[in-house]
Amino acid sequence: MLKTGKLFRLRRLSLAGDDRHLLVPLDHSVSDGPIVPPGQWDDLVRALVAGGADGIIVHKGRARALAPDTLKSCALVVHLSVSTACSADVNAKVLVGDVEEALRLGADAVSVHVNIGSDTEGQQLADLGAVARSCDAWGMPLIAMVYPRGPRIEDPHDPALLAHLVNVAADLGADMVKTSVALPLERMAEVVAHSPIPILAAGGPPDGSDLIEYGTAAMSAGCGGLAIGRRIFSDPSPASVVSRLSEVVHGKSGNSTNSSNSSNGMTDDMAQYSTIVAGIA
Repeated sequence: MLKTGKLFRLRRLSLAGDDRHLLVPLDHSVSDGPIVPPGQWDDLVRALVAGGADGIIVHKGRARALAPDTLKSCALVVHLSVSTACSADVNAKVLVGDVEEALRLGADAVSVHVNIGSDTEGQQLADLGAVARSCDAWGMPLIAMVYPRGPRIEDPHDPALLAHLVNVAADLGADMVKTSVALPLERMAEVVAHSPIPILAAGGPPDGSDLIEYGTAAMSAGCGGLAIGRRIFSDPSPASVVSRLSEVVHGKSGNSTNSSNSSNGMTDDMAQYSTIVAGIA
């Protein structure tokens, strides 16, 4: 029964039923401050739903404030870990919620953040393992947000390092992993090839370069979806951005992994993106 419950919830995380996912994290208000004024929060969420987001990621307090009819066609993911920009160690994530709370809120999944290479990596890994145990007990999908961040990380976009991180997430019980992308981006295919669970490409280019090209290249590399927050909710028309990204994730533009434009196997999208990106948030 619990296994069936997890399968039902996982299905709700992919509107098209194709096991691909477009998630919009809205947990930034704890780490960095307000996303939008309080009176615009419902309008933002409704715009994301209207645009075709498969799910939103929020903290438990925001989940309680959602109107019952808001998420008619959008999954709810409750994020369980936090730090703030004011902390002595911004990479030290701590748990502030649990699976049972998320269940009472109607969540379809929970997420936990771990920074590999940080000074508190050990405790964060222990927290991920404990949440995974509760998720197994309750039939709740778990998304691990695992990033290479901290004083021991030399290159956060190294494919070998990212392949290690996604396996940490899988081995500790996550159903999906959100992480940074490799650079150049065509090397993300190496990370995907070593991951036993779907990878959600995080963020997007912070330099103003094209977000749709970024998403297309990530999907072409074999990622299972995108998890993009700031570049969506800070846009003047978030519904439009979500709609275009949804086409990338679920439509033809996200399925062109077999076409190449050179002898090294790069797709057109990868080659184009590799020439414009300077860094990934």
